[in-house]
Formats: sequence, C-alpha cells, structure tokens
Amino acid sequence: MTGIDARGVAPQITALHGEHDALQATFTDFAGWRMPLRYSGDLAEHHAVRSAAGLFDLSHMGEIMVTGAGAAAALDRALVVDASAIGVGRARYTVICAPDGGILDDLIVYRLAEREYLVVANAANAPMVAAELAERATGARVAVFDATTEFALVAIQGPVAAAILAPLCSIDLPALRYYASASATVAGRPVLLARTGYTGEEGFELFCVPDDAPFLWRSLLEAGAGDGLLPAGLACRDTLRLEAGMPLHGHELHSGVTPFHAGLGRVVSFDKPGDFVGRAALAAVAGSGPEQVLVGLVGDSRRAPRHGYPVLDPDTGSAIGTITSGAPSPTLGRPIAMAYVVSDRAVPGTRLVADVRGKHEPVTVVELPFYRRPTPTPATVKAG
Repeated sequence: MTGIDARGVAPQITALHGEHDALQATFTDFAGWRMPLRYSGDLAEHHAVRSAAGLFDLSHMGEIMVTGAGAAAALDRALVVDASAIGVGRARYTVICAPDGGILDDLIVYRLAEREYLVVANAANAPMVAAELAERATGARVAVFDATTEFALVAIQGPVAAAILAPLCSIDLPALRYYASASATVAGRPVLLARTGYTGEEGFELFCVPDDAPFLWRSLLEAGAGDGLLPAGLACRDTLRLEAGMPLHGHELHSGVTPFHAGLGRVVSFDKPGDFVGRAALAAVAGSGPEQVLVGLVGDSRRAPRHGYPVLDPDTGSAIGTITSGAPSPTLGRPIAMAYVVSDRAVPGTRLVADVRGKHEPVTVVELPFYRRPTPTPATVKAG
C-alpha cells in the first residue's frame, strides 16, 4: 500500500520500489514519491557511506531536456549560470531565480552535446522548473521537455565507490573528472555516468532507463557486498549532506533568499553576455550585502536544534536568526546545524544560543562544511 497524501493523491513509486520492498526498507512519502527512508538503520548507512559506500535510489529527481540551436542562449537567460561556457561532457551546479533574486530551485546542468543539455531539478520542483525554462525560452530555437519518467537514477557514494564500480564499467573511471559525465555501460547496461553527488564523498550517479534500474541496483549491491556497500535511504542522505554543508531546497534554499544569502554567490555569472532573470536584483544584493547569511553551528550539548528553531543573542535573548537544518552528526559526534543569522553575528567563533523547545542551548558559529573527506590518494581499482 502506498497511501494517499493530503490532496488525495497516491505518491509515485520508482522503478526500484520492488527492490526496496525486498530489502525490507522503511518507506516515507517525500515530494510526491514513496521513497526508502532507511534499511539497516540510519547510523549504519551513514557510516557505510563515510567509510565504504552507500547505494541510493534518486529516481524521484526531475530530469528536463533542453535541446536545439538556441539551447545555450535560452539557459543563459533562464539561469544564473553561464551555460554557454559549460563544455560538452561537463556539468555545473546552479540555481534558477525569480525576478526578485529569490531562489526557486537549485539544479545541476549537464551539457551532453553542443545543442543538448540535461537539467536535474529537485523532485517537488521539476514541473515548475520545466515550465519556467519553457517560458523563459519563448521565441528561442529550443525545445524544453520534462523527461523525468524516462529516467531512473542510482547513486553510489563513498571512498570505495570507484573501486566497486570500475570492474562493471566500460570507461576509465579515473579519467572522468569531478562534475563531468559520459555515456558508458555498467554491468552491460547503457547509462549516463556522472561524477557527482550529495554526500560530501567521492561518488557517481547513473542515469538509466527505468527498466534497467533493478538489474543495475542488484549488480552494484553484489559487486560491493565484500567492500561494505549498503543500500542507503533518505534519512542518512540528509545527515550526510548536512555534514557536507550542502543546502536543501525548502530548508536553506527558498524564494525568500538569494544565492548571496545562502553563500552561493560564486554560482552567479554576472560577466556572461546578455541579461538573465534576476540579474538586477542579484546585483543589488551583491553590492549592498545580504542582511542575513547562512552559517554553520556546532552545539555544546547533546540536544540538536532542528528546522525552524530560533537562534538567539546569548546576552539579550533576542532572536537573530533561524535554524534551517539540524541533527546530531554521526561523524563528528556533536549536534550540528545550519542557520540564517544576521550578518554581524556570522563570524566563525561567535557564541550564540539555539532555542531547543524552550531550553537555551549554546552553539558556536563555524565555517561550512562541517566535514571534508580526507585528501584522496590514488584509487586502488579492482581488476576487471
């Protein structure tokens, strides 16, 4: 049974739903999809990704194709990224903004060919992003197509991900650069293989046709069984991305903040030719500086502040910010959080207070991310 949401609509299921069910996953409804929340347990899955590897079903993500002679120019106008400057086979993290500079969604844009782009959007926002891209491309020689149903997406993340994947893969993995993609076969099935991820670890994302997803899932689990690979759910994905300081739409990112509030000013390409949606508003914020900025917080106690909890001045008790995400960090062994706070209290080392259900818990501002993976050494790859 998949249940019915508040609108009376049954959530969608991915092509891997049967695999998750067979693994006795605990499910949750997320962004209109029935997704695995956990399998063996949040901590075991989190530590597997940090020490070995985890396997994720990301098929709820939205895939939007933008093609045609005017594709690059259309994306240049629609997004803050310089899409024309993305090389074929490369990818770029970016955002799509409203005219007032507010973030509508964060995206990854892959340039698959000279006139072909793949835009990956968050699940709940994919229809909106597709509609915005189509509207902003009006009059251009471009086609915008929401291709979400044509893809399944599997991710393998962790320090031994490359070693597990390499024997199954038709291309030289060390030659595939970070934020690059290539057509390949994995276990004999065609995929678009991307060196991207959302965990702070080395990893790869495999775009495939839905019918191939179960076979690829089982092949990867079998290949990684002796290396500590575990299937991993949304719960550990959230603590992994939080430790890595990666923003989540609906928490750190929303229409009420700009990239400069969120510490993402680097993704805004003011020097690209022509205008883009939100340019004037973003230039104004960049010039004056945002009144609130995103920071990391580390707690002294065992109680973790959560989304929506107030951040207070420790001397006056006045509210100076709001927690956007928070949880106990399995890797660091301390509570961590991200929060928007007034700019003059955002300096690392500043002592603040989080209101955790009426109790004032001391926290310290720190630089993001909380966790960086160790400096990589030359990968040891299994003989295939």
